Amino acid sequence: MSEPTETVAPTTTTTPLGKVLGEKTAKALADHLELHTAGDLIYHFPRRYDERGEHTDLRDLQIGEQVTLLAQVQSVSVKPMRARKGNMLEITIGDGSGATLTCTFFNQAWRERDLKRGRWGLFAGKVTDFRGKRQLNGPAYQLLRADATQDEAAEEIEEFAGALIPVYPAAQAVPTWVIAKCVRTVLDTFEPPADPLPGAVRANRNLVGIGMALHEIHRPTSKEALFTAKYRLKWDEAFAVQLTLAQRRARSAGTPGHARPRVEGGILAKFDAGLPYELTEGQREVGEEIAADLAKPHPMHRLLQGEVGSGKTLVSVRAMLQVVDSGGQAALLAPTEVLATQHFRGISDQLGALGRAGEIDGDPNGTQLTLVTGSLGAAARRAAVAKAADGTAGIVIGTHALLYEGVDFHDLGLVVVDEQHRFGVEQRDALRAKASVPPHVLVMTATPIPRTVAMTVYGDLETSTLSQLPRGRSPIASHVVPPERPAFLDRAWQRLREEVKAGHQAYVVCPRIGAADGAEEEEPPGDNEPARRPPLAVTEVAPLLAEGPLRGLRIGVLHGKLPADEKDSVMRSFAKGDLDVLVATTVIEVGVDVPNSTVMIIMDADRFGVSQLHQLRGRVGRGSAPGICLLVTESVEGTAARERLDAVASTTDGFRLSEIDLEQRREGDVLGASQSGRHSHLRLLSLLQDSKLITAARAEATELIGDDPDLTKYPALAASVAALVDEERAEYLEKG
Repeated sequence: MSEPTETVAPTTTTTPLGKVLGEKTAKALADHLELHTAGDLIYHFPRRYDERGEHTDLRDLQIGEQVTLLAQVQSVSVKPMRARKGNMLEITIGDGSGATLTCTFFNQAWRERDLKRGRWGLFAGKVTDFRGKRQLNGPAYQLLRADATQDEAAEEIEEFAGALIPVYPAAQAVPTWVIAKCVRTVLDTFEPPADPLPGAVRANRNLVGIGMALHEIHRPTSKEALFTAKYRLKWDEAFAVQLTLAQRRARSAGTPGHARPRVEGGILAKFDAGLPYELTEGQREVGEEIAADLAKPHPMHRLLQGEVGSGKTLVSVRAMLQVVDSGGQAALLAPTEVLATQHFRGISDQLGALGRAGEIDGDPNGTQLTLVTGSLGAAARRAAVAKAADGTAGIVIGTHALLYEGVDFHDLGLVVVDEQHRFGVEQRDALRAKASVPPHVLVMTATPIPRTVAMTVYGDLETSTLSQLPRGRSPIASHVVPPERPAFLDRAWQRLREEVKAGHQAYVVCPRIGAADGAEEEEPPGDNEPARRPPLAVTEVAPLLAEGPLRGLRIGVLHGKLPADEKDSVMRSFAKGDLDVLVATTVIEVGVDVPNSTVMIIMDADRFGVSQLHQLRGRVGRGSAPGICLLVTESVEGTAARERLDAVASTTDGFRLSEIDLEQRREGDVLGASQSGRHSHLRLLSLLQDSKLITAARAEATELIGDDPDLTKYPALAASVAALVDEERAEYLEKG
């Protein structure tokens, strides 16, 4: 009677790795890569695949070629290294043709146990040249079994040479080959979960099953199989996000709000009648979209994007006046005091008597504006807060100070968020929470967002785009001032002086405030350049310019650490034309509007991101005279930083630049994991490259949620979505 065979329990996604791999290996994976279960490891996808070359004859090797060789070990030696501690294992291999090749392994003398003289094996790597000798440095190898038949050896050779080798995101203590070995062990007993995708969706989109996809992405049998596996797993990621957003859209459509329809003969009508210029076609169209949204009894949630100077602020003012006409209040949240103050002054000027109700020269049928910032004195703050609380101020403009406890509204009907990328989700949400019923929300950005990014990140917002510049706005020419042409920098300062002599003004932008400060709101360059000198600082550059190339010009300094009244004074002086040149940090990046400014010189331009450079240069050419932006850099040709600057100089198309920015920086985590400090759950999906897939997933998600809003018919799918887009990330998407 034979002994019963012991059955091995299948490994599922929830199986602790210690049960499959042993506690020591499991601890290393947990400590260094935060992988705890079999599911964590199976969803730790390769970041790329190495492909071994076809089996090659030793006599035909070329330097730099990626090869796979069938060869025999002819000699083995271990010797100490001369320049550093440790030893080097060196073997010579040959294939019987008389040609030989050296293979070297550093600090891996233990391999001598396997690589015995006379053993045949397959060796894969890149052919390099060392002192006139061809060699493979640290090649991958697989020794053939000494007792293998000719057919078995031929099969091993074919499998090794043709394999796609997964390369995993790894840690120093857990290299990629260790991860690959762990994945193989788990896959041997892995039982994939029931496929969560509805059969109809799989059939419609020709998607392979989840089990096959998970196996093929780690151990691909062919390039075609790998492609179909990746496509299925990307679909799961896109579908989870789009289902979540479709649910949000469905719920917000039923959320009770307060309709704010247009009022005939109200403040908005008088404002429009008094405009000294015509609205652009785009402003009219977007205005109608927003007006229709505001008139609905559920909250508007709209993203308004457009180039710098396309007239977004005017569109937002008209929306705010529509809400004020209907008896509500509007709050405009700006990221800096400079911008909040400028908005306050600019909108006050635009409204004129309509914004001074209750004053001697005010229109009694108008409204009032008030400004709330952190630097207000106690009495001014009390007065401003009181106007917001009792409804006297129909339009309340402010910075983060609007979010503080003690700032209340009589009837907050519309929240306008300027430059949304400067505010955290929680900050935007805190302002909305000050309304008794959910208010309408208009989010504005001058940093154009590629369509697929907007669809994924802001999929529950309706999107409006202003692509036209108002009449009278001038084009901006941009040029790189490179290190290989030192005379170009001298010419840049001459060019600035010429503009000032012609009656115009200029900006000089630096990435840092002073020697003791970090860069102010600087984006990292994003490439692996060697260590460089500290970035240039405003407080260092301004006196050098005053004593050198800009001697005799009236120079002002502006940065975020100046007292509020001093910042205000500097900006007023510049706006009035009392200063020729403003040396500033990125505090001028958004909203600063001085039409007489025609030239901007950005020092250490490579220290800024693409979108930031595009924003900065939008400060010039705002009047009738053309603008010029000069990007000064020490980055040489061929570096990623230089490519970024060349791209900015080559186009003023903000949407194209936003795609370049995304391509260089990668997408980051659209689900907000960067805020929570956790890993991204979009492991494979590329927001740019997978635009068609995202569009298809959005269509399927909308249809499915329309039929079954809570996914009650598809519990496995609901669980899968919850795993990819957990509650915290879902809230992040909802708050937008």
